[in-house]
Amino acid sequence: MSIAAAQKKGFMAAVWDYLTTVDHKKIAKLYLFAGGFFFLLGGLEALFIRIQLISPENDFLTAGLYNEMITMHGTTMIFLAAMPLLLGLMNAIMPLQIGARDVAFPFLNSLGFWLFLFGGVLLNCSWFLGGAPDAGWTSYAPLSIQSPGHGVDFYIMGLQISGAGTLIGGINFLVTIVTMRAPGMTYMRMPLFTWTTFVTSVLILFAFPALTVGLFLLMFDRMFGAAFFDVTLGGNSVIWQHLFWIFGHPEVYILILPAFGIFSDIISTFSKKRLFGYTAMVFATILIAFLGFMVWAHHMFTVGLGPVANAIFAIATMAIAVPTGIKIFNWLATMWGGSITINSAMLWTLAFIPSFTIGGMTGVMLASAVADYQYHDTYFVVAHFHYVIVGGVVFGILAGLHYWWPKMFGRILNETLGKISFWLFFIGFHLTFFIQHFLGLMGMPRRYWVFLEDQGLDNGNLISTIGAFLMGIGGLIFVINIIYTSVKGEKASADPWDGRSLEWAIPSPPPFYNFKQTPLIRGLDPLWIEKTEGKGKITPAEPLGDIHMPDASILPFIMSFGFFVAGFGFIYQVDHSGWLAAIFIGIGIALICMLIRSLKDYHGFHIHKEDLEREAD
Repeated sequence: MSIAAAQKKGFMAAVWDYLTTVDHKKIAKLYLFAGGFFFLLGGLEALFIRIQLISPENDFLTAGLYNEMITMHGTTMIFLAAMPLLLGLMNAIMPLQIGARDVAFPFLNSLGFWLFLFGGVLLNCSWFLGGAPDAGWTSYAPLSIQSPGHGVDFYIMGLQISGAGTLIGGINFLVTIVTMRAPGMTYMRMPLFTWTTFVTSVLILFAFPALTVGLFLLMFDRMFGAAFFDVTLGGNSVIWQHLFWIFGHPEVYILILPAFGIFSDIISTFSKKRLFGYTAMVFATILIAFLGFMVWAHHMFTVGLGPVANAIFAIATMAIAVPTGIKIFNWLATMWGGSITINSAMLWTLAFIPSFTIGGMTGVMLASAVADYQYHDTYFVVAHFHYVIVGGVVFGILAGLHYWWPKMFGRILNETLGKISFWLFFIGFHLTFFIQHFLGLMGMPRRYWVFLEDQGLDNGNLISTIGAFLMGIGGLIFVINIIYTSVKGEKASADPWDGRSLEWAIPSPPPFYNFKQTPLIRGLDPLWIEKTEGKGKITPAEPLGDIHMPDASILPFIMSFGFFVAGFGFIYQVDHSGWLAAIFIGIGIALICMLIRSLKDYHGFHIHKEDLEREAD
């Protein structure tokens, strides 16, 4: 296949290319743009929430619509925005950092994305089909069982389909890192972002099945008259909380650990130093992941588990602060004495350290079971959660986008717009959420639709809403930066930041085969080693030869569409017998795709050595 021919495509050919692609870099872009769309949608829902709470006894939203807004904001931001944006960065960068030509299972990589997207679209169809889910993003029973209409049914089916895509992605990344590292790339030479991708994938593998089981049981309760969570029929509603949080607490680390990896790589690059305490950072990451599974019931201190269980979970929760503290001090030590460059990526990173530390500190406060009786279900918890998720995860995503944008798209994001966007978002973030700690301590409950005139909550809520709009303007300027950069942005060299890891050793954006020759790794920070020894480029581990690449396929798209159709069938099967046909048609489409995939031979194609030599010339 001619490389030049592969690059000359019309618009429709480009659309077809993205619908059928199994290239990890293109799938990364699909994740980023889909996740970005859902992020803007979730941000809009957040602004509606804050407008409703801008003044006492406001009637901007009805009580029912407010419940739908808070449910969809939380669900969208966690499952459809933060997760796919991180998966996009993992897809784009992790294979490059380990010297691989693609992920282990390119077909499954594509299937994982389309399942996520169709699940997210199915969930958001609820807005136009009788109302969105309204039982909170945690969907606690018995409220979720008793919720009228089909809103919670859309929640169940949307997250089942989307979650299957995430699980597929996690397994794929695990196999890729275990089996496809370049020669010499031992585990203790992997960049921190690759390490956190690896550990996050382990968490996905063990955490998501708990959510899947919980959603199946809730589905049977709502759609087929079962009684797993219905106390009046002998069920147990607390079991839902256990299943949800056995998933839900590791999910926090599924989100934050990749951000930790991003910050580690950025700090090391822009401090011109090897990451301080690399080994300690790796084991701290593993310890955080392990302890993350031991603390789910700290979300349930007020349920009545008893003093012994509460004490055990309180101690385990406080213990997580130790490996996290190790990371904070190692980042500071990396910067100490370094030659620091302050740009947009580094600003997000520097802002993360104090912001996340505040979130961690309030987390330790909430870990005290006795104190939690006062904090529980107040705006103090909302503030804590957003300091961790926004101050950690969103800052990490934005730092990673500024850092790796040149590598992914071949252009450098505008620094002026980047800094304006940062300062607006950063100031708006602290205005929005810092005051919420005090609103919570003053007794303002979370999820309440209105507050009254004489409760002393007016000024705090006004400040919080102003901050939310500043965050919105900052986010909008980031979008403008993307558009401006795509039109007029400065073209990026292979190594615009004087990087240390392997992704900066190849052109920006990378060719679709990544590496002409598999690289030979001679230590941690392999590119930096070659630079300091005067070579400036990675030594190949093999002679130049033909490269085998996988075939593109439309099957993942069609298969995911089949599950999407079946999802509608399950949601409406109680109301209309005709929808039973949708279940069989949808699942039939998916099964036919699986059969075709199983029986048809996929040989892929070769990029010939001569083409590679001509391209070099």
